[in-house]
Order: sequence, then structure tokens, then C-alpha cells
Amino acid sequence: MAELTEVIRALYEREMTAASSTGERRCDGRTSNAHVVSQPYPWLHTGNHVAMFRRALRQHDRREVLGRVVRTIVADPGSALGWYPEGNTGRISAGLMTPMPAPGDLTAEIAAAAA
Repeated sequence: MAELTEVIRALYEREMTAASSTGERRCDGRTSNAHVVSQPYPWLHTGNHVAMFRRALRQHDRREVLGRVVRTIVADPGSALGWYPEGNTGRISAGLMTPMPAPGDLTAEIAAAAA
């Protein structure tokens, strides 16, 4: 399990704060960025899925809500065991274990924060 640094926590919180203060259209991108940052950290990862679950409930998106239940349950153990697909956005449209390329600027920030 990766060590959660203050820089990583700040990066995650920046994305989650931006998600809550942007319009619905941009929110998806910011929560997805926060998801990419959170994957190696069980509590952050689970918290990200809970936030996505709440948003899906507000939007009355049944498919997303059901997918969130499963992903929220597996987020903590998956992170703790290192079983997560790097770069995955966490959205239901992305496969549960499908690795994806993270945005280049986010990748650079994560790498710098981990160094």
C-alpha cells in the first residue's frame, strides 16, 4: 500500500473541491481525476466512490447507483492489496478492471507528489 503524503491528499482534495463547485458536466472529469489520484489509498478511494454514489443518487441514475455499490465495496480491499487498474476513471462506463491512460498533467502531478 502506498504512503499517503500531504501533497497527494492536497491533490485529491483539490480535485474533489473542484468537482463540488463546478457544473454537472465538468464534475465528472474532476471526480474521475480524484479517482485516479485516490486508487492506491484505501480511504481516499472508498470516499471517492461514496461521493460518486451520492452524485448518481441525485441524478437518479440507476445504472450508476448499482455500479457504485459494487465499486464502493471493492475499493478499500482493492487499494489495500494493490488490485486496481491504474488510470481508471471509476465511472461505470469504464470496465471495473480496465487500465486507462490518466491525463498527462495529472500523471505528472502524481509522479511529482510521490517523489
